Amino acid sequence: MFRARTTFPTFVRRLWQEEDGAATAEYAIATLAAVGFAGLLVVILRSEEVRGMLTDVVRHALSIP
Repeated sequence: MFRARTTFPTFVRRLWQEEDGAATAEYAIATLAAVGFAGLLVVILRSEEVRGMLTDVVRHALSIP
């Protein structure tokens, strides 16, 4: 049986359709990673040691020598 050759635009269109939803999945993964990183920062910044270090840095930066 003879099969017609796929034209270039049809080939590109078919490849493009296979990628539908890929950008949405990438955004979802990036959003989950950002939320996880934000949660980690909240846990770290709640500790007394880190809070004290940040307070010392701010006081040192605002002091006039």
